[in-house]
Amino acid sequence: MSAPRSSVRRGLVAVAALPLLALAATACGYGSQAQADDARANVSSGGRKLSADTVRVGYLPNITHATALVGIQEGTIQKELGGTEVESTAFNAGPSEIEALNAGSIDIGFIGPSPAINAYVKTQGKGLRIVAGSASGGVKLVVDPEKIKTVDDLRGKRIATPQIGNTQDVAFLNWIAEKGWKVDPQSGGGDLSVVRSDNKVTPDAYRAGSLDGAWVPEPTASKLVSEGAKVLLDERDLWPDKRFVITHIVVSQKFLDRHPDVVEAVIKGSMSTNKWIDDNPEEAKASANKALERLSGKPLPTGILDPAWESIEFTSDPLATTLRTQAGHSVRAGLLEDPKLSGIYDLGPLNKLLKAEGRPEVADAGLGVK
Repeated sequence: MSAPRSSVRRGLVAVAALPLLALAATACGYGSQAQADDARANVSSGGRKLSADTVRVGYLPNITHATALVGIQEGTIQKELGGTEVESTAFNAGPSEIEALNAGSIDIGFIGPSPAINAYVKTQGKGLRIVAGSASGGVKLVVDPEKIKTVDDLRGKRIATPQIGNTQDVAFLNWIAEKGWKVDPQSGGGDLSVVRSDNKVTPDAYRAGSLDGAWVPEPTASKLVSEGAKVLLDERDLWPDKRFVITHIVVSQKFLDRHPDVVEAVIKGSMSTNKWIDDNPEEAKASANKALERLSGKPLPTGILDPAWESIEFTSDPLATTLRTQAGHSVRAGLLEDPKLSGIYDLGPLNKLLKAEGRPEVADAGLGVK
């Protein structure tokens, strides 16, 4: 039963035709490198310290990660942690964030489903647990309307995804397979070209004519629309009830075992953040934009922020059934063999908190810890 509505393998070289753009982006702290988040204004000024001095949280500078953007910006996550401080880091895409989780550089991550699935399988179920949801929706296929007017026009074109094996990459490869088209999942070559391109570089590449479109999360999709692209497909239209997990919260199993109180506090803080977003949409949107400005150097214009925000639902329900479906997409795309996902969820802390608030518990689709 769903809770109420309140509730991102390394990438290949992005766009070979634009080495200077890619270099400039990396020089600004973009690319696959993580960005240390300097938001320390909301660190705890007191309160009881939990079992860890700090908790290191990773996320992406995307509107689909607004629970993290706003929760850190407004201090709602820090509030639940008391004297345990949040240290946060922003990543370009999910696979890079997973590498940091596996290396012990972060403890908890806001991340998309495909990298979480891949990491769980590669570590034979020993690397992470999904402990809560964060967001649904916020992904679109946007294209150059002068070159692509219908789906069939995609043949022979260059379409970007953020990184090989990330959630949008898997979704696009699966969609291509359903159309009967052939694309090599590693090189991206085939009936059309899948170009793995940093979200920071993609709008410039599109403007330069090196890309004909992109299957990307917000706000990149709306940035491309502001450059003249048109929405060919909203991924929500491919899912029952127009809901699918785009961002959820994962935790290192080692950290969960050692610091369950800290994990529960982060979950509670994310739940409080989602409720605040739902109750104060305009303030929350402004807060997320302020966080993006801190990370990228400039805020999003209203014409980009508004449509991006409207396409996303923030929810603590991890929408586990859709994760099972997305795992099948990875198999069909040729990026993963049949995955064993039993135990990937530990929703005990989340359901405990939901029950305490008199709200319905959420299901793990039979993939929870025993």
